[in-house]
Amino acid sequence: MKRKDLEHIIRAAGAIAHVDKLVVLGSQAILGLYPDPPKELLVSQEVDTYPLEQPQKADLIDGTMGELSPFHEEFGYYAHGVGPETALLPRNWQDRLVAVNNVNTNGVTGLCLHPADLAVSKLLAGREKDLCFVAALLKFNLISEEQIHELTLELSESDAAKVRSTLVRCKFA
Repeated sequence: MKRKDLEHIIRAAGAIAHVDKLVVLGSQAILGLYPDPPKELLVSQEVDTYPLEQPQKADLIDGTMGELSPFHEEFGYYAHGVGPETALLPRNWQDRLVAVNNVNTNGVTGLCLHPADLAVSKLLAGREKDLCFVAALLKFNLISEEQIHELTLELSESDAAKVRSTLVRCKFA
């Protein structure tokens, strides 16, 4: 996926749901802060998203632009309508959102997770693909271990411990 594809999804999802702000979770949120990241971070065809103020409209987005939809078949990428509960995140994640709003989004703003919050979320999920994603973020210096450790202060003790132990495993992914 490329930044222009993310912008297309933001524009189309906003129009379908009749909203002007969408939260972008998942790996392709990296395109918010880094419009041209290393290709290892651009493997996914999907953008996990939901309308900021009307998250219940995520089903509308998923049904219209989701996996195997005509949108997906035509463009080769799709929107996965999710809910706010989809990702476990540090307490103040919303303060660090990265806005994508330009002529290509037609007035709709995509609020992308900051890469460090994205990494914490991936470490909490702990799947192999998530570990590889975080390993790539670290390898290309898009985030630092220090940033991740700072964000553990915004987690419960058990989630912070999980992030720290998963981060150790991530170095070998």
